[in-house]
Amino acid sequence: MTAPLGSLSLVLTSWSAPGEPAVPDEEARAGHPVDAQLTRLQRSDIESGLPQEGYRIWREDSPAREAFEDIERWDYDPAWVLEGRFELVDEDRVVPFEHIKDGGATRGLPVSGDLVFDIDGTEYRLAAFDTNYGGPKLHLVFGDRTNGAESYGAGRFLFLDHPGATGDLVPGDSIPVTVDFNRAVVPPCGFSNQMNCPLPPLQNRLPFPVRAGEKKVRYAGDFAL
Repeated sequence: MTAPLGSLSLVLTSWSAPGEPAVPDEEARAGHPVDAQLTRLQRSDIESGLPQEGYRIWREDSPAREAFEDIERWDYDPAWVLEGRFELVDEDRVVPFEHIKDGGATRGLPVSGDLVFDIDGTEYRLAAFDTNYGGPKLHLVFGDRTNGAESYGAGRFLFLDHPGATGDLVPGDSIPVTVDFNRAVVPPCGFSNQMNCPLPPLQNRLPFPVRAGEKKVRYAGDFAL
């Protein structure tokens, strides 16, 4: 997170109007130091479906990076290493996820299967979307009763190796999987208000505290995003 392109360095995310061309580099860099880094983004507009061109500015002198002190975390707890299963539902299934900066609108993300596990005799079934993060992964966005008090308010992330990535599973199959909540992390929007993180859907909001993994970001003094 403290790298030149880490989330703490992100100071601006800007999007052109749907269907409009990308902003030229010189215009995007205006008002920023010469060592600021510029990266490009693309997405589809939620309402029109038209392509949108965007860019980000990353600065090593960002206020968040300078105020950053630590990521608070719980001590490792083996009780939160859960043995469960991944059920392949449909390789082409898409589930709507609300994002923190989209004003209640949703974006469809590919969720090929469910993570299923038991806690105290109750079965929980969570939707983790497919992504590529150093290889095929499942990206779990979850909430629990610690959010807002002990941990980051908008929920946390957990990445798992995708057990269906080999292509050996067909819809209806399941495979054992380990869900280790000690690896839960604060999402990028906990480090920059220019990130647009997905929020936990209702089925991913656990009705108990998960005191494992990262809690929240600690900044110096009274700094807030």
